[in-house]
Amino acid sequence: MKKTAVLLDEGFEEIEALSPVDLLRRAGVQVDLIGASNQTEVTGRSGITVKGTIPMKDYSFDDIDCLVLPGGGHYVKLEANPNVKEEILKAFSNPDVVLGAICASPTILGRMGLLKGKNYTCFLSMNEDFGGTLHPDVYAITDGKLVTAKSAAAGVDFGMALIEALLGANKAQEIKESIYY
Repeated sequence: MKKTAVLLDEGFEEIEALSPVDLLRRAGVQVDLIGASNQTEVTGRSGITVKGTIPMKDYSFDDIDCLVLPGGGHYVKLEANPNVKEEILKAFSNPDVVLGAICASPTILGRMGLLKGKNYTCFLSMNEDFGGTLHPDVYAITDGKLVTAKSAAAGVDFGMALIEALLGANKAQEIKESIYY
């Protein structure tokens, strides 16, 4: 079974986190919700509290197949957290791990230099010169093992792109059909 870790901190964008979580679980992926500031519950920007998150200090990222960074105001906390940045670098450097970021979170990757030479998308007003190729007209784009998505409206497309990167196009199509996408 494939395993995904989703990093959450206070102010995460619920639709960008929970749509992909739901879709990945429908596809049979184990999804662990991680409290990036070592919380056991995290509240998103719309006041939805996710309980049972695993404190980051207690989680082993060694056997994950995918690391997901939802967007929202929490991206500032993720970017300032050296442990989060360490895990991002590990995931990015591992050719077997998918790294996914949506909305504001690709900005973290860009500022870390990880979007150089890559095709990506992000929340357009947050784009900087990251040295890659921005695709402003797509909701989600995959470049190798990197999956980026544009905004809250891209939550489902982001989830589907993650499924395809982890399990292939046939599994993604199966899940699309199961939800009448």
